[in-house]
Amino acid sequence: MAEQADVVIAGARCAGAATAATLARAGRRVIAVDPVRFPATTVSTHLLFAGGVAELARVGALERVAKIGAPRLSRAFIGGPGHAADGAYNPVDGIDYGLCVRRAPLDQALVETACEAGAEIRQGHRVTALIWENGRAAGVRVRDQSAPGHDGREYEIRASLVVGADGRRSTVARLAGAEHPRIAHANGRACYYAYYDDPHPEWRSTAAMWLTGRELGNAFPCDDGLTLVLLMPPVERAADFRGNLEPEFDRTVGLVPGLAERLGGCARQTRIVSSAEHPSYFRRSAGPGWALAGDAGHFKDPVTAQGIRDAVRFGRLLGESVAGVLDDPVALDRATLAWERTRDAQCVHTYHWTNLLGRGDGLAHVQFELLRALTEGPDGVRRVLDVYSRIRDPRETLALPGLLKATARALRGGSGRRAAIARASGEALAELAGHRAEARRLLTGRP
Repeated sequence: MAEQADVVIAGARCAGAATAATLARAGRRVIAVDPVRFPATTVSTHLLFAGGVAELARVGALERVAKIGAPRLSRAFIGGPGHAADGAYNPVDGIDYGLCVRRAPLDQALVETACEAGAEIRQGHRVTALIWENGRAAGVRVRDQSAPGHDGREYEIRASLVVGADGRRSTVARLAGAEHPRIAHANGRACYYAYYDDPHPEWRSTAAMWLTGRELGNAFPCDDGLTLVLLMPPVERAADFRGNLEPEFDRTVGLVPGLAERLGGCARQTRIVSSAEHPSYFRRSAGPGWALAGDAGHFKDPVTAQGIRDAVRFGRLLGESVAGVLDDPVALDRATLAWERTRDAQCVHTYHWTNLLGRGDGLAHVQFELLRALTEGPDGVRRVLDVYSRIRDPRETLALPGLLKATARALRGGSGRRAAIARASGEALAELAGHRAEARRLLTGRP
């Protein structure tokens, strides 16, 4: 016989755990299944700005996450050739710091938060199929892979709502016919990261970024006394790393002098993690009896580090939206559709801003000049951090006059790159012009 739950969730990381915790606190029976056994890592930039830390607090996980020991990143640094600026946050719900927490302990803390709230988390269990009744998702088939050495038994969980919180390669999205994005954008930068020991206490409260030419490098202090070193070279340079990972990683650090200086006396302690292809997208994320949370439904380029924040926020909001209507199919479908529209409205402009910042072509020189202009003055970095914390509209930083001025300054930098800058800037302006129509299409479902 099939088990019964109010909600069954595929995936128990950030989005799945946040959804489960919220629903369980509302008195609903929630079962979340995940093929991994926690703690387990996953590819991620890890960083949370103040707005993201506030989301951990709202879902009830911050106290547990704080015990992991990652330092509070109360300042941010933005640097490049001839430019250095640092600043602090405007508080979000009283929180004026960021965090960089490795995913294994972070996800474990979120799972524990959901369990404490009353959700059941089944580790080593994988969704293999959706159960349909009268055109609605009515549950899932699950394979128990928790016991080693055999394929595991299969069983069914029936539920009023199936939530896919199972990542970019979501099984639930594929089974619901929502795998193909409504809008999508190829990534312009690849990602390579590793953890370094960090004997520099003067940097332990600062998340730092350097943009030098087309190279982007970051250093984010994290838990266990380590610092995450994240390189984001132009995506076509992924070929340089293939088969030559460690030497090319070290060479690329040297291409970003500010980062190389920051890492003086530090040593790499772990293997290098890579992601060369990670396109951004919005998928249809609500249907009869199902919804997609986190990366299963929407993904932004890691260059602005918004994924964890949005996974936790919209997982929580999904739980709050449906908790009171799970016994009414019509009201439930109306609630998941309204939730999807809320997510899209709150994310679409950040999505386009991220896509522009993620370009690794000649526009990188314009990006640097734009950042230089935005971070000038005593409160410049604070204003930029407001965008990353999602309390300032990103369109303010991409206003046409500022972009044109940044382009003009970048073009003065040398004749050898002028053609690439002019071409990339023209493409970016055309892309910006199309944002309004694309946002309208996403939010209304009409061309």
